[in-house]
Amino acid sequence: MTQAGPMIIAQPVTRREVSMRSRFPLIILLLALGAAVPPSAAEPPAGRPAVHDELSRSLDELASQLHGLTDRWRGHFGRGEAPGERPLITLMLGWRQELGLSAAQIESLERLRTEFQRGAIRRDADLRVAEMDLAALLRTDTVDLAAAEAKVREIERLRAETRLARIRAIEEGKAQLTVEQRATLRTLLAQQAARPPEPPVRRSR
Repeated sequence: MTQAGPMIIAQPVTRREVSMRSRFPLIILLLALGAAVPPSAAEPPAGRPAVHDELSRSLDELASQLHGLTDRWRGHFGRGEAPGERPLITLMLGWRQELGLSAAQIESLERLRTEFQRGAIRRDADLRVAEMDLAALLRTDTVDLAAAEAKVREIERLRAETRLARIRAIEEGKAQLTVEQRATLRTLLAQQAARPPEPPVRRSR
């Protein structure tokens, strides 16, 4: 009769051990890649910026483009515009009961808003590409002034087209209202302007 060996009791694996085990292959891979790269390859070639400098510059450019895109969308549909360029059609639709809008008026206002938004999206995409092209021109050692001037004029043209399209859409929207509805709209706008701005909502983490 064979004698049973000592009983082995499995110890529970802690979360920290699981995390270390999952990271271990990655650490080995990184060490192997680091050992495989010769010392000369770890240094940037003469006359060229280091990789981390290029990456940092690219991230800065991307952040600037995203910030500009956010500002433009705020300009299209948010606050901070001139009094005559506020998102008036959206306000009209939000006050449909106060204004007593008919079904036909609501349909016309929604169509005008959709058409403006479609055009704004297209122009915004063109504007973003033009700004990226201008940034590429300005990164060269010797800037092509003629090309840069043409690109700046293109950017300003796209911005002007969006602003004019907004004004046209607002005027067409106001034309859908009766005289009484326009008077009510002026009262509602004055009441909204007199109210203090709402504080930003804090999101719980």
